[in-house]
Amino acid sequence: MKKWYGGVLTTSLLMFLVLGYCVMRKPVKESYVTSSLYFNMTNPLEWINAMAPPAAHHPEKNNQVIPAEIVISDLFIKRNLSTQEQQSLSTWYQLKRLTTHDLVLPNAIEAVKEATVAWNNLMSAVEMDKLDTNDSSIKTGKQKQCPHFLSKTNATELDASGFKLRLPCGLTQGSSITIIGIPNGLLGNFRIDLTGEPLPGEPDPPVILHYNVRLHGDKITEDPVIVQNTWTIAHDWGEEERCPLPSDEKSKKVDELDQCNGMVGNVTSTRHVIATNKSSMVQDGAKSRKYFPFKQGYLSVATLRVGSEGIQMTVDGRHITSFSFRETLEPWLISEVRISGDIKLVSIVASGLPTSEDSEHISDLEALKAAPLPSRKRLDLFIGVFSTTNNFKRRMAVRRTWMQYDAVRSGQVAVRFFVGLHKNQMVNEELWNEARTYRDIQLMPFVDYYSLITWKTIAICVFGTEVVSAKFVMKTDDDAFIRVDEILSSMERVNTTRGLLYGLINADSQPHRNPDSKWFISPEEWPEETYPPWAHGPGYVVSSDIAKTISSKQRKGRLKMFKLEDVAMGIWISEMKKKGLEVKYDKEERIFNEGCRDGYVIAHYQSPREMLCLWQKIEEKKRALCCGD
Repeated sequence: MKKWYGGVLTTSLLMFLVLGYCVMRKPVKESYVTSSLYFNMTNPLEWINAMAPPAAHHPEKNNQVIPAEIVISDLFIKRNLSTQEQQSLSTWYQLKRLTTHDLVLPNAIEAVKEATVAWNNLMSAVEMDKLDTNDSSIKTGKQKQCPHFLSKTNATELDASGFKLRLPCGLTQGSSITIIGIPNGLLGNFRIDLTGEPLPGEPDPPVILHYNVRLHGDKITEDPVIVQNTWTIAHDWGEEERCPLPSDEKSKKVDELDQCNGMVGNVTSTRHVIATNKSSMVQDGAKSRKYFPFKQGYLSVATLRVGSEGIQMTVDGRHITSFSFRETLEPWLISEVRISGDIKLVSIVASGLPTSEDSEHISDLEALKAAPLPSRKRLDLFIGVFSTTNNFKRRMAVRRTWMQYDAVRSGQVAVRFFVGLHKNQMVNEELWNEARTYRDIQLMPFVDYYSLITWKTIAICVFGTEVVSAKFVMKTDDDAFIRVDEILSSMERVNTTRGLLYGLINADSQPHRNPDSKWFISPEEWPEETYPPWAHGPGYVVSSDIAKTISSKQRKGRLKMFKLEDVAMGIWISEMKKKGLEVKYDKEERIFNEGCRDGYVIAHYQSPREMLCLWQKIEEKKRALCCGD
């Protein structure tokens, strides 16, 4: 009995020593994980409160109307703004009914509530700024707040909460985060969380990407595994994605890359080379092992890169995983990187971050400002551009390229960016300064969720028919290059001023019924098997009568809401056709939905660098030539 008792005591002491050693050696600790053993649970780590998982929160039932005191008293009261400042709010007050009653689109209620908070904070900052200058003049020399690049070396000097890197203005397509470190400790498990801003009254931020590396497996498998997921206080953990994939699951494509690299978890055989005095001999029959990108005790260089559809992870130069953005959890929302667990960090670098240009150092500033809107003359074309709050570089690329067409500079064509608010005040302040400087931004009274882009389409129609009077109204994106001269020539060619939908017409498409699709539409949202004819979103034009009908219907609350904005336009036009409108669908084959081809009218998915290259070719060659590698 004494021998048994002594053995237990010895074993217990040994366990204490091992755990103590691990705690002392562990450079990054998790304040929001109760134990390292939680890495082996099937669900992702419950991390919100130390010693307790987050409470289960269920989404509230969506009401169709927000109480007036929540929205109207804050979003739509008149502010003490100058005439120049009010130019960015030309459609703001005309969308009042839309944002207080037509709340059937996903996340509409949240977007308006969050915008109320963001708008109040922004207006408070604007008022403080004016008080600091002792008058109501516009302050032009405000210091830039959004950095292009952030880095931290010697990241092992951490506190008990792990490592956190603040991203003050979020991420955008092309942004990347590179983490150099060594998995270590008892288990070698670690996690990377990209988190957003918590809502007022909520203690914990949403997790836009939870990247959990479990070197010794978990409840499902004993093999190493990577688990990716999201978390919000309203919906708790989402559906986890694992790499290697379960045997019954097929790999999806995200930005044309595999959800999980097929090499991960598969056996890779190695051969040992034995050196002799005469030659080198290859010894066959060497041991095989399953490939996994991270290895305990070995240095790894891991890079998370933001694409157009999701976030990609490469390790030591090899693509490993892809994770699709989920609804309302978009890259511009990310405000912090959190790293914790059994990993010795060497450094972390965030690059390609969204930042605005300092107007004081722009030599051609006047040429980039929007031309004044004509007071009486009718525009030939109004172009509304979808843009997300922190897409500063894309907007500058548009200003320096196709917004320099003579038709735009002369006022024959007007261009405006339609931008929702951000949840981060710093980004909103940068946006406000940008709007005052260039006078080409229309602010939207809601937070800029992708599911609400249909509201922007309506706002474009309102601006094109009620703020200005344009013969034709066009919608496009901030990553699309528009040959304005060719659009105007096409309007002359079609020779109609009523019932026109011009663009890359899709006359035979079906709703996506796969819930995993970004364009998923349930039978409740659209019960029919096919859509009416519609034009792809990179760029389409409607005649003024169509835009005016849309503006009028939304004001009266008679416009059907549909979350896919380009399809929504097709649905609205189809309804007008049923009521007697003679519609002309003019298909333009030179609009390229993905990429660029020589002779284009619209080239989509163009980076700021590619936009500048396309413009240079037009100026030098006088031809629409694409840019090679």
